[in-house]
Amino acid sequence: MTEKLRFLGDRWDENVASKLDAAELLRYRSNLLGSDLRITNFGGGNTSSKLAEVDPIDRSKKNVLWIKGSGGDIGSIQRKGFATLYLDKLHSLTGQYRGVQFEDEMVDFYPICTFGTNGVAASIDTPLHGFLPFEHVDHLHPDWGIALAAAANGAEKMEEFNRTYGHKLVWLPWQRPGFELGMMLRDAVARNPGCDGVVLGGHGLFTWGATQRECYVNTITIIDQLGQFVVGHVEKLGERIFGGARAKTLANHREIALDLFPLIRGRVSGKQRLIGNFNDLPEVLRFVNSADAETLARLGTSCPDHFIRTKIRPLFVRWDGEGGVASFQAALDSALEQYRRDYQKYYSAFAVADSPKIRDANPTVVLVLGVGMFSFGKNKTEARITGEFYTNAVHVMEGATALGTSSGGVGKPSVLPQAGPAAKTEAFEVHSNYVALPPSEAFRIEYWALEEAKIRRQPPEKELSRQICLVVGGANGIGRETVLLALQRGAHVIVADRDLESAKAVAEEARKVGGKESAVAVAIDIRDRDSIRKALREAIAAFGGLDIIVNTAAIFPSSADGKITDDQWGVTFDINVTANHRLMQEAAAVLKLQDLNASVVLVSSANAIVPKHGSEAYDVSKAAVNHLVREFAISLAPKIRVNGISPATVVKGSTMFPRDRVIASLKKYNIAFNESATDDELRSALAEFYARRTLTHQPIEPADCAAAILFLAGPQARCTSGHLIPVDGGLTEAFLR
Repeated sequence: MTEKLRFLGDRWDENVASKLDAAELLRYRSNLLGSDLRITNFGGGNTSSKLAEVDPIDRSKKNVLWIKGSGGDIGSIQRKGFATLYLDKLHSLTGQYRGVQFEDEMVDFYPICTFGTNGVAASIDTPLHGFLPFEHVDHLHPDWGIALAAAANGAEKMEEFNRTYGHKLVWLPWQRPGFELGMMLRDAVARNPGCDGVVLGGHGLFTWGATQRECYVNTITIIDQLGQFVVGHVEKLGERIFGGARAKTLANHREIALDLFPLIRGRVSGKQRLIGNFNDLPEVLRFVNSADAETLARLGTSCPDHFIRTKIRPLFVRWDGEGGVASFQAALDSALEQYRRDYQKYYSAFAVADSPKIRDANPTVVLVLGVGMFSFGKNKTEARITGEFYTNAVHVMEGATALGTSSGGVGKPSVLPQAGPAAKTEAFEVHSNYVALPPSEAFRIEYWALEEAKIRRQPPEKELSRQICLVVGGANGIGRETVLLALQRGAHVIVADRDLESAKAVAEEARKVGGKESAVAVAIDIRDRDSIRKALREAIAAFGGLDIIVNTAAIFPSSADGKITDDQWGVTFDINVTANHRLMQEAAAVLKLQDLNASVVLVSSANAIVPKHGSEAYDVSKAAVNHLVREFAISLAPKIRVNGISPATVVKGSTMFPRDRVIASLKKYNIAFNESATDDELRSALAEFYARRTLTHQPIEPADCAAAILFLAGPQARCTSGHLIPVDGGLTEAFLR
């Protein structure tokens, strides 16, 4: 078999497989298939096995269908992610089936068919697998397979493929997944004894086997050979793919993408905020810059799995790269206005009385001529996957187009092979042999009651979900605690610090809280405007923009003799005051371009209003920060709120309290200590001393400050700006006067 493979590898390890029981073999097979995006996209497709199980009630042997649960991903699924159903009960549901108009009601019967106490919701694909007379079944969405399924001459080319590679694939016209398609698959296999797979028009591929190993081998062999077949056609077409090039990729297109990203994110986040991802893979740029890109993009995708993520179609923005961001904004706004009108028409054309309410009319994929693809989702992972799905769609359009040119099949035939009971030929649109999903069928999927139920089953979003938070000074103390708390509350976080290695360590810690794509680390020196700009660009590259900016970075000057030099005074003001001004000037440009509500929190100090001997430089600099908060609150209103916190001395975790400063303070206040004590023991002694001077007698910790910062930054303080919250334990000297 290995000799038959050109693109895929046989990754089955018999040393591993031989130690697994039947259910674990299904998991193993699924994980192998799902680990390669050429075989199926994330969350796409389904795998199943019909296994003999002992009934927990009467101890008799039962045939049980194990199938990927609703919403799962075969690449990462574990044993507990499979639904289990009595196969005989599932088959008996044919007696309850009232026809395609009522097929959705069959889903309510699936829980009644559950084997044992398994609470995993059965997939909508359950009857597709259950009614096929094979022990092990794979339903996947390989780009090469969908290219064939989405070709206007797909049935003809399938027969050519069968002859070339010795297969017996069967074609079925388009039908939305569900009970009806399960019946159609059953009947198609019965009419074609000896067939070894089914191509679902406009949808995907079914393959099977008598054993787990045989099913795996059949699946990867057919997919690889489909790849050989399709790629051969693509290679013959060469540079003529998609009608040839219309434009070239702009010079410095990645820098241009960062210029445009906050603007695009702001515009598509009008109803609900989105996180972004940028993609400039060679195949994406070739498509975006092609003559046919705008037409094909408007047709939309074919496979339902693609469409659920990418919406009815992407937004295509024509722009020549001239005139900078201002000219792009005009082009974007015009294109978006038309897109939203078209989406409203699409909804109005197909909505019925019980359809869910219209959802966000903004696109999740934006294609920019000469630049690349921007994709969006409720989090970074979803944004990236959405882009991957449209990249899959590009591969499909590429393959379908190429399959047509070799036989002259570039127009729309009188009868499309995708056409059937669900949609007639006239419902489909075709361009260069590519067949898109009819808008009527797309609507039936996007606004499907079952999809709506899946959306409603998702856990509620957290307070800071969809927010992008930049924490300057995030590697230690208050900054680190703010990073971790922001992640707990659902934000995506950029850990910015002059100490990049420490920032990376905190980002890694943060990812354990918020997920592996929720946090990044960047280097920043807030005394250097270019460093600030670079850090902001890295934040934009990671997530698409900014929503919350927190600056905890500051210094407390000290010397052995207690005297502060002019240079120390200047550095203190540069870092504690002027750097805030630099940071805000640069960040405000991004926030204003984005045009979304945003929040800034600067960390001041109780020292701003409590004068102390020997800390004049620090105290006066923090007094300036207090007023800077008020000044920026005025100048950046109304969409950008600016606030601050004023903590009393925070010793724990603070880089401003190295061992020598702690010892100096202990001596200053005549606090007894042991020279051999650890740094933490010395800090605790000093913190307890400071706590006794407050009304609460509680040491101020970084977590206390982080909670105050994120209160001000979050939605509960939406009407608060120009304000500073004391976090000082009740320090009477700091009472306002």
